[in-house]
Amino acid sequence: MITREGCPTNVLAIKDALEALEGRWKLLIILSLSAGNKRFKQISKEIGGITDKMLSKELKILETNKLVKRDVYDTFPPTVEYSITPHGKSLQKLLDELYDWGLRHRGEVMGGEK
Repeated sequence: MITREGCPTNVLAIKDALEALEGRWKLLIILSLSAGNKRFKQISKEIGGITDKMLSKELKILETNKLVKRDVYDTFPPTVEYSITPHGKSLQKLLDELYDWGLRHRGEVMGGEK
């Protein structure tokens, strides 16, 4: 089936998925939050190598795509906590498959090293 954008439906669906998850960090942030709610610095430490500016940007994009929820608590100073949404949890199977594929790929490319 061709959509009004002129792309086949399967191409458009993959394009939408890639746009929501593109980049180096988004899937790692979702993976981090799949273990439970976290504060900004907890996510940053767990992922490692991401700048605060980039983490903030990626969290906002994930929130816009309804994959991550941001809760602000009325404390002093305000406490901000991030959690994965039910829509974000729907990516668990994809993350599991990427993990399995990544192990196989590493073995293929590195000649059996894991």
